[in-house]
Amino acid sequence: MTNPNDDTNFSRRLLLGGSAAAVGVGLVGLGGQPAVAAPAAASAKAGQRASVRAAVSFLRGVTDAYRDSGPRLAQSYMDASGLNDIGFIYDNALTTCALLAAGDLSRARAIGDALLWAQSHDADFSDGRLRQAYHADSLGYPDGPAHFGYEFGLVGTAVGDMSWTGIALAQLARRVPRGDYLAGAVRIGQWIVDNTYSTTGLGGYTFGETAGLEDHKSTEHNIDVYGFFRLLARLTGDGRWNGRAQHALKFIEAVWNSDDGFFWTGSDDGAAINKNPLQLPLDVQTWFWLSVGRGKYAKSLDWAATNLRSTDTPLRTNSALTGHDTFTGAVFASGTVRTDVKARVGGTEDWRPFPNDGGVWFEGTGQLALALRKRDRNGDLAASDALLATLRDSQEKLGDGQTFGGKRIEGGIQAATSPIDTGFGFAYHPHLHTAATSWYVMAATGFNPYSFS
Repeated sequence: MTNPNDDTNFSRRLLLGGSAAAVGVGLVGLGGQPAVAAPAAASAKAGQRASVRAAVSFLRGVTDAYRDSGPRLAQSYMDASGLNDIGFIYDNALTTCALLAAGDLSRARAIGDALLWAQSHDADFSDGRLRQAYHADSLGYPDGPAHFGYEFGLVGTAVGDMSWTGIALAQLARRVPRGDYLAGAVRIGQWIVDNTYSTTGLGGYTFGETAGLEDHKSTEHNIDVYGFFRLLARLTGDGRWNGRAQHALKFIEAVWNSDDGFFWTGSDDGAAINKNPLQLPLDVQTWFWLSVGRGKYAKSLDWAATNLRSTDTPLRTNSALTGHDTFTGAVFASGTVRTDVKARVGGTEDWRPFPNDGGVWFEGTGQLALALRKRDRNGDLAASDALLATLRDSQEKLGDGQTFGGKRIEGGIQAATSPIDTGFGFAYHPHLHTAATSWYVMAATGFNPYSFS
C-alpha cells in the first residue's frame, strides 16, 4: 500500500514548469507573471509537493472512510452537506484518476471495482448503465443490489457521468492486465452508442436517460464522449470507436461561437443552440482543450480566463470568507457572476442558499490550471501556477472541521469559496469535495485524464 508521506510518486510529474507558484494569489490574477528568486522557487516546489501529498492523503482517507478494504466508493462531499454518504460516479471517476496520478493503484482499483460491481448489480437494468450516484456507506456490496441515491432523485443516467466512469475504467485497464476494466468500459461505450447516438438536429449524443432532459444535447457530454471513445479505440484496436468519437466532435464544432471564441453549452431540443447568456460554462472550454485540443479553438481558454474569473473577499455579498482571506480563480459559468444575490438558488425553500456573485469555483480553477498547462503558450504556465497557488491557499485556510463518515480528514479542497449559482438551477457550497481535490492533484501533477500520455 502506498505511503502517503512518500515523495516518490510525485517526483516524475510534480511542478512540470514555472516558478510562479510561489506567488500569493492576492498579488497575481489568472495571467500574472512576476519574477521569483531561485530560493523562493525552491521553497514553492517543496510547498507544492507537500500540498499535493496532503491532497492525495485526503482522497485516500475519504476512500477508506467507511471501510479500508474491498470495493468501495468515496463520499463526494463532507458529512454536513445534506447529501450524507452519497458518492457521485463523476466524482469517483475523478478520484480514481487522481489516485492513479499519485501512484496509488490499490485504492484506484478499489473504486474501479465498486463501479464495476454497481454496473452489474442494478435492480432494474442489466444493460451496462450506471446511476448518477450511489451510497458510499451502504453500497450494497457484496450481496446487492446496488444502493443508488434515489433519495435525491438521482435515478437517471447521464452521458457525461457514464463517459467519465468509462474514462476511469479505461485508465485502469491500461495499467492492469485484468480484462474486466476494459470490458466494463466497453459496456458503457456501447450503452452510449445504443441509447444516445443522434442523427437529427445537431447530431452528436443526447443527454441520456434523465427525466426531462432526454432530448437535450450537452457540449460537455460530447467532449467527454470524444475523449472516452478515443481511449477505447486505443485499448481495443477497434477503429469504429474513432468514428463514433468523430460523431461527437461534429456536434462540438457545430456549437462553436466563432465571433466571441467560445463553445456554447449545447442544445435544449437537440437542434437549436442554447445561447442563454447565463449558461456559458467554464468546463466546456477547459475540457475541450484536454479532450480534443485543436489549435483553431485555443482561444476558448482565453475567453474563459478573461470572462469566467472572480475574486472572493469577506465583504462580497453572501461571502462565506472571513478575516483577511481572499481568493482569485475560476467560476462555474456566466450565471455565477450575473446572479441575483437576493434570490435563493434553485427555489425559495429556506435551505437553499443566497449566492455570492464573486464566489470562486475551485473545481473549475483546477480544470483551468491543467488546461493552460497543457496548452503551454506564452504566459500559460505562469497563469496555471497562479491558479495552483489559489488552490494551495484554500487547502490551508478553508474546510477546517469538516468530516467524512464522521472522521476529520485533512488536506482537501472545497467546492467553492462561498455558495455560488451555476446558472443551471443548482448551487455549489463551501464544502470539502473529492472532485475539486482530484482536479487539483491532476493539475499539479500534469495528469490529463482524457489521454494516455
